[in-house]
Amino acid sequence: MAVNKTDLVQYHGVGRRKKSVARVFLRPGTGNITVNGKPLEQYLPSEILQQVVKSPLDLTNTLDQFDVIVNVNGGGFTGQSGAIRHGITRALMEANEGYRPVLKAAGFVTRDPRAKERKKYGLKAARRSPQYSKR
Repeated sequence: MAVNKTDLVQYHGVGRRKKSVARVFLRPGTGNITVNGKPLEQYLPSEILQQVVKSPLDLTNTLDQFDVIVNVNGGGFTGQSGAIRHGITRALMEANEGYRPVLKAAGFVTRDPRAKERKKYGLKAARRSPQYSKR
């Protein structure tokens, strides 16, 4: 049985945003995006979040060249979509380093470091002053 070489090609990228972590695999294909075993449209019903996920592929004109398989956990939908975008960006740069300047100019290469501030002891919230936390 002959093994097709294109079936063995796979690019990997890990994306992070807030508390979300996404493991992204790019394989040559027709443009299917699967997130945690579901189609993208079913996993993220919001059109805006779907655009966020597809933006690196749109920018590099590779939307119909790769199948994207994503495992994502942690956080909410917004953080997960940002983590998926970051993972796709890293996998695209692994596939072709020539995409890096375009993706970097769009701001997709840098991980967004913003996260929720931790709650301090004695306070009701992270930054609320103690004299006002008795509400």
